[in-house]
Amino acid sequence: MKKNKILGSVVLASLLALGVTGCGSSSDTKTVTVQSGANPSITTAKKSSALTTYADIALANYTKALNDAKALNTAIDTFVATPNTTTMDAAKSAWKTSRISYGTTEIFRLSNGPIDSEDEGFMQTWGAPEGQLNAWPLDENMIDYTTDGQGATTSGNIIDTAGNFTPSGSEATTVNATTITKDVLAALNENGGDANVATGYHAVEFLLWGQDQDYNDFTADTITNGATTSGQRSVSDFTSASNADRRKAYLVAASELIVDDLQSMVDAWTAGSGSYREAFLGSGTNAIATNVALKQVFSGMGTFIKSELANERMAVAILTPSEEDEHSCFSDNTHVDIDKNYRGFVNALKGEYTGVSGVSFYSLLSDDTKESVDALITDIDAKVTAMNNAVSSEHFDYQIKDGSDNKANLTNAKNKMRNLGDTMVDVAREFGISLTASDITDDEETELE
Repeated sequence: MKKNKILGSVVLASLLALGVTGCGSSSDTKTVTVQSGANPSITTAKKSSALTTYADIALANYTKALNDAKALNTAIDTFVATPNTTTMDAAKSAWKTSRISYGTTEIFRLSNGPIDSEDEGFMQTWGAPEGQLNAWPLDENMIDYTTDGQGATTSGNIIDTAGNFTPSGSEATTVNATTITKDVLAALNENGGDANVATGYHAVEFLLWGQDQDYNDFTADTITNGATTSGQRSVSDFTSASNADRRKAYLVAASELIVDDLQSMVDAWTAGSGSYREAFLGSGTNAIATNVALKQVFSGMGTFIKSELANERMAVAILTPSEEDEHSCFSDNTHVDIDKNYRGFVNALKGEYTGVSGVSFYSLLSDDTKESVDALITDIDAKVTAMNNAVSSEHFDYQIKDGSDNKANLTNAKNKMRNLGDTMVDVAREFGISLTASDITDDEETELE
């Protein structure tokens, strides 16, 4: 969900009830009860093959995300060395490219895997970096100046405090931010509360674009103006403005931290002794039983597209309506986030990713289940395409406004995505895995009227 709220809690709880630890267990002692109504043609060997394809996609996708993050880091280094409109635009372009490849990796969340497992062993080994990579929406006031509703410039942020900085929140701890480094930003991230986001893609986004406020009383179109205008931070913030050098240091440190976190994910999914991939595919001392791995994956996929994407990233913004609740609100890149998050689900289900081929979960399903899944995917594809096409006349933050001709399309899209999440109960059943609606619905998802 927003920030790092879902950390595989639903999946983890169900696995702990089965006596399964986060790092897996030997397959001869920990199993998942086989569900009645399983598809007899889906053998154990086929299940293993489908899990291998899933693992191959995870590695390929995280590798692409890592390479794009490295390109972003290079573009930021160039911009910092020579700040001008051209190098700033190049850094923005690199950020947008990096979001495409990262967006499709989000489907690997919520499955008790290395990206966000709450298991202490996993966190020590792989860092569980999702909250450091993609937490949102951030309180931009903590990072740098903003313009408030009265037109005044805010202060008291990380960038203008060259010394000890204490985030808001009763449990916040003070961090020495005299020099902005990766370690300093990591220590400040979510320090004192979920809103205190100091790292990740959205911190970089805010520093490159600045505020984007297009409507409602608070803005009155005084910060940015128009349905297709994003944040308009000036290059002078990195040249002649106060704290320009600290702003540049922040950009470099934040982008390097993204690279480090994605490298950890590539390492986790790379074959080798002690890797997460080894355990996930049932080998090594921490081997995870095949049916346990399947339950983790199916629960995670259903929860992600239903509770995270459809509810938190779409419904909350649509029904508020509030651009503060859209995912990439500074760059107006939210439509791409939604598109790629959804595409990641389809990739994982159907075994579709560049350079990867093999048995997929989808390919093993009965014709009846495939028909149900295909109908929803076809419908959602059309609605996502319509959302993307509408961006030429109004960004996502205008599409969610009351009165927009595009709002109904977004509402229908998120409803269909929730239905698609529900189909994971049927998919799991064919694999002999028992799931209920509660297993693929986060119990902390935002309640909406």
